[in-house]
Amino acid sequence: MANDTEKMIIAASRLLPKDTGVYVGTGMPLLASVLALNTHAPDLLLVYEGGGVGGKPTGRLPIQVSESLTYENGVTVGSMDYVMSLAQAGWIRYGFLGGAQIDQYGNLNTTVIGDWEKPKVRLPGSGGGADIASLCERTIIIMGQDKRKFVYQLDFLTSPGYLNGPGSRTKAGLPANTGPYRVITQIGVYGFAEKTKKMTLLHLFEGHTLEDVQANSSFPIEIAPDWSYLEPPTAAELETLRTLDPDGVVIA
Repeated sequence: MANDTEKMIIAASRLLPKDTGVYVGTGMPLLASVLALNTHAPDLLLVYEGGGVGGKPTGRLPIQVSESLTYENGVTVGSMDYVMSLAQAGWIRYGFLGGAQIDQYGNLNTTVIGDWEKPKVRLPGSGGGADIASLCERTIIIMGQDKRKFVYQLDFLTSPGYLNGPGSRTKAGLPANTGPYRVITQIGVYGFAEKTKKMTLLHLFEGHTLEDVQANSSFPIEIAPDWSYLEPPTAAELETLRTLDPDGVVIA
């Protein structure tokens, strides 16, 4: 039986095509990308935030994205500004993000909870998040879902989603045809409506209901008319995932 974290990682892994580049951060994004590499997408190009390009670690899972293991079997060893420039040049199609808060347009806060001058919590900040959200063609967001995290108004805008709705990204000078693609939580998988750019439920994890979607959000979430339940993790996916993280660094 898969736990919530395992379900989220496998769902994220399945979204990655076999012939594209993905910008990889620490934690669930890293494990999802390496899982895809070891299952359906052996030619997936992993670009690590710490500067490695094309690394295919064969030993233990790297704990973070600047670790030397991310360079194993790789194409090149660069720097953070170098791999950011690859996204700026339009060569990295997918990027992973997390957040402490998200709104209906996929905008993210990873900076502060509360007032900027006197915050309740000071968070890590952007790191490469704003670059990924601004420059990658499709961003996949992985985070827990409850009313404190799915909010009407962010306490701070760190990484842009669709800003204020349709046309906002282009008006702000961001590349055309970019923006949030999917949001994966312990409840389900969400996309964004083409016309309104508002978050929309696409799939539920087994064991959750449509009522759970709204009960865990402070803003209304649209429901796709053809929504469905996600296919549960296969035995092969679970076995590979647990082999990649035997010490439970991410999936504990």
